[in-house]
Amino acid sequence: MKLIFSFITAFILFFQSDLESLRNSYAKANSSNENTEAFINIAEKQSGSDAVTTGYKAAAKIMEAKIAKSNRKALVKAGATDLEAIIKSNPNNAELRVIRMSVQENIPKIVGYRGSLKDDKAFLLNNYTKQNTALKNYIKRFAAQSKTMTDAERATLK
Repeated sequence: MKLIFSFITAFILFFQSDLESLRNSYAKANSSNENTEAFINIAEKQSGSDAVTTGYKAAAKIMEAKIAKSNRKALVKAGATDLEAIIKSNPNNAELRVIRMSVQENIPKIVGYRGSLKDDKAFLLNNYTKQNTALKNYIKRFAAQSKTMTDAERATLK
């Protein structure tokens, strides 16, 4: 029994650390091309097929357009299509909403991928209290640097 419990605990901790490294890398990805490349590499190495991991992989495709020399439009389109499909099948996943909101805030306006900012912001503000502690902290860190969140909205995230 102890052996089974140990394996389950190790699996959970391993999964958490992968998710945490993805979150941390994603949070830094937009600050430099090196950080963008590091995030893309971490996302590509993820073997998980859960919605959140797949969401980060879709964001990595979109961010790859920032550093790519060619096929930028195709990368953005493929990543955005993947991200929208994931969110459509997991509409109540707050982390996916954070990912999409951050992508849409940081993508050039000319690309035209900005249609869900208000919806995602409203969803995050309305569902913040339902999230686990780690995700609440992640949302707070995102909101602190968000261009879409107002100071009053940031203050409601406690």
